Amino acid sequence: MQIERERLETLRKQIREYDYQYHVLDRPTISDQEYDRLFRELVDLEHAHPEWASPDSPTLRVGGMLLEGFQKVAHRSPMLSLGNVFSEEEIRQFDTRVKSAIDEAQLAPEYVCELKIDGLATALTYERGVMVQGATRGDGVVGEDITANLRTIRSIPLRLLEDISIEVRGESYLPRASFEALNERRRQSGDALFANPRNAAAGSLRQLDPGLVAQRRLAFFAYQVVTFEDGIQTQSQALETLSALGFSVNPNWRKCKSIDEVVEYVAFAQSIRENLPYDIDGVVIKVNDFALQQRLGFTAKSPRFAVAYKFAAEQAQTRVLRIELNVGRTGAVTPTAVIEPVFLAGTTVSRATLHNEDVIRDKDVRIGDLVVVQKAGDIIPEIVRSIPEARTGEEAPYKMPTQCPACATALQRVDGEAAWRCPNPDCPAKRVEALSHFVSRDAMNIDGMGEAMVEALHDAGLIRDVADFYALTKDALLGIERMGEKSAKNVLSAIENSKKQPLERLLFGLGIRLVGERAAETLAAHFQTMEQLMVATVDELVGIPDIGPKMADSIVQYFSEERHREVIARLQEYGVRMDTDRKVAQGGAFTGLLFVLTGTLESLSRQAAQSLIEERGGKVSSSVSQKTNYVVAGEKAGSKLEKAYAIQKKFPNSSLRIITEEEFLALCGQIGLHGPETDPL
Repeated sequence: MQIERERLETLRKQIREYDYQYHVLDRPTISDQEYDRLFRELVDLEHAHPEWASPDSPTLRVGGMLLEGFQKVAHRSPMLSLGNVFSEEEIRQFDTRVKSAIDEAQLAPEYVCELKIDGLATALTYERGVMVQGATRGDGVVGEDITANLRTIRSIPLRLLEDISIEVRGESYLPRASFEALNERRRQSGDALFANPRNAAAGSLRQLDPGLVAQRRLAFFAYQVVTFEDGIQTQSQALETLSALGFSVNPNWRKCKSIDEVVEYVAFAQSIRENLPYDIDGVVIKVNDFALQQRLGFTAKSPRFAVAYKFAAEQAQTRVLRIELNVGRTGAVTPTAVIEPVFLAGTTVSRATLHNEDVIRDKDVRIGDLVVVQKAGDIIPEIVRSIPEARTGEEAPYKMPTQCPACATALQRVDGEAAWRCPNPDCPAKRVEALSHFVSRDAMNIDGMGEAMVEALHDAGLIRDVADFYALTKDALLGIERMGEKSAKNVLSAIENSKKQPLERLLFGLGIRLVGERAAETLAAHFQTMEQLMVATVDELVGIPDIGPKMADSIVQYFSEERHREVIARLQEYGVRMDTDRKVAQGGAFTGLLFVLTGTLESLSRQAAQSLIEERGGKVSSSVSQKTNYVVAGEKAGSKLEKAYAIQKKFPNSSLRIITEEEFLALCGQIGLHGPETDPL
């Protein structure tokens, strides 16, 4: 027994080393046949002794049991997105902002430039050298636990070269060779092809079968150390440390001593882009020194010490064959150009958005026109401009129809809006779009319920409103084309799991006009239950930070309609959750107080100031009113400060106080604070 245990541990160690040499160093030291023989021996030993299972065993690379779903994971620090720049001028403006913020004219900050891999941001957690968790970015605050799927990626080490605890972030991606092989298999099996490697990677990592993920051969590049036992002072040191620990780090990063060198690196990245074995869509530029990163801080959405240079969108010429209309869930009618197929940014494009009637007119797009198309953000095809000089006289101007293409109801256009809308609440196109939105990832997240499935269920008369999803049966699903026993079981399981989604997901899924994800979170945190929200008045809603009069009217109008109240009642009967985990701090020093932040704060970011307020039970609003208790005025405060002074003058007994940043920190008990502890990106 002891000999077998020792052999098992030896095999694990050997195979980990061979994986590292092959997938990280790209220097294989053993033949495929010999590797396969050792791997099979390890599998046999583990099957014979399941009590010796280990989370760092190389056998986990091939996948395991089917997953039932993905659990939510709260990130230790937010996975923020980067601000974008698109030209050399904007790169130099970023450098000017950095130098201005650190306020040391003699200091020339170093930068680290890295290729921007076109994949999915991923967070990995290791304890004593062993990978214990892997998660998606999600909304930046909460992601999904996809540990089992990430363990199948051979360039992600299951055990580090040192027994340390660390959190690492990077990009999971699909190499071009893996993408081509995957699409070839799908072509042969008659499945729909993936549009590009990024979409394929995203679809792969959300599979509930880790074995299927393993077959697709994804890869990973590490680029960020979040938590680490030893001090790392610069981004370049972080990348070197990651390599030393056994991570695959993109070798094309460069430390630049000036912004001129950054500009040179961007040109270098563009020159090698097409010859790389993976897709990139730009360059990430970071201040190298972590101490300077801390001084620069963050905006509400992104760090001030880093930007992403995005490559210019690839363009091509093609011809407009016709213009079709799509009816969205809110009734907005969007024109789309059907174009002669053209290969663009890695895929063949046959449709391009035209946004609205005004865009068609302003760009003078006519049926039959030769036009320039590009992918906005390398994703959504759009028409950039028409080419009038190529016209033959046969091109026809487009006239927007006056009736809905789905239900023939007269279209309406509200003053101040660009879109024409179908006002018919029973419009079938609106229903399908609304139903598809309800099951989407950012709403109720019902896996396996794509737009085609929703449309099929709707056309079969099985679903008319969102509550109907919870009345579906296996027999009903089996009546849908290409729906088998296993697929039906998985869909029903996903529907059942969606009942656990918190109130904010349900609110977003209901599609209340003007209520996006953030507003849904704000409403859920304030009211806590659907019952409380449904009886809220416009005045009460307007008093909530970031809920304006138009949104408040829309919310009250939605819940006043009997058909909506009936749907919510049915959802509750089916067991759909009607409350939230999001809590408003109670009993803090700022409980019941409303703050407005204006101008630039010197010692902390706007996001950090808002956190200090909310942690103490207060609320932050985007506008000043008589209900405001404190206006925190930083440098270059503008109209909000002026309005605060006007309120004080008009209402001398008002409780509104205008305070400086120092006074605010004193209220918080945080004098001398330089922002909350943040982890370098």
